[in-house]
Amino acid sequence: MKARVLVLPLLIVALFPLALADMEPIPGYATTKQTITAGSGPVVAKGDTVTVHATGIVEEGDKKFWSTKDPGQKPFTYQAGVGAVITGWDQGCLGMNVGETRKLKIPAKEGYGAGGFPAWGIPPGGTLLFEIEVLSIKGKGGEL
Repeated sequence: MKARVLVLPLLIVALFPLALADMEPIPGYATTKQTITAGSGPVVAKGDTVTVHATGIVEEGDKKFWSTKDPGQKPFTYQAGVGAVITGWDQGCLGMNVGETRKLKIPAKEGYGAGGFPAWGIPPGGTLLFEIEVLSIKGKGGEL
């Protein structure tokens, strides 16, 4: 019975690189993306106010450091494409539709860099994996 308990985690770890193999490059950046669920309607553009659900994992150690879906958390709102968030997130969310869920793989240089973010458990040079779902977009002209 103990051998069976180990099979599922080993299978997940073995298949995870295959899922990342489907990641697409973001032109001009080292961050990569993969659409999990397509959305519809308006797209995230520079200057829009975007509200998302997001879960962040540190690739090294496969440890979750933040999720808007955790108890007591709320969706996250930010201004897109203007440097209000880390570069990989900022560029990786541009072009998403409302309802779209996307995975991002963000290397340290487009995340929290060589220093990491120790308060959140992100080590120096840590690679970040995010799953982001766009809930709403408010453009310069109002709700989209």
